Amino acid sequence: MDRVGRTAAFGLFVCLAVAAGCSKKEERVLFDGHYFPAKAAAVDRKATLADFVVSVKDASVSLDGARAAGGYEGTRYCIANYGTSRIDWTVGPDTEPQNLVIDKDTLNFQGTCLRP
Repeated sequence: MDRVGRTAAFGLFVCLAVAAGCSKKEERVLFDGHYFPAKAAAVDRKATLADFVVSVKDASVSLDGARAAGGYEGTRYCIANYGTSRIDWTVGPDTEPQNLVIDKDTLNFQGTCLRP
């Protein structure tokens, strides 16, 4: 599958996950059968909200699941702040495994929300 096809499939997956997601514990969105605590935040709130980082805990449980959870959290962040799911990832879900940033079992992504 080419990059555009993967991006479209990932976008559809995120939309379905957002629709299914909720804050109740029993209704958490699972990735690879597990819940991954994830948080997205602006790199510098004073400069711009477009540049952000995502931290996903418990990455050793399932790297694929943690990657999906990070992509999901980044997409939620950009939709909430810019109304778009378009992201230019510096390090993200499609990054080669050897280039991922994992520190103390926390997977870290970095990206920029793109204007619609």
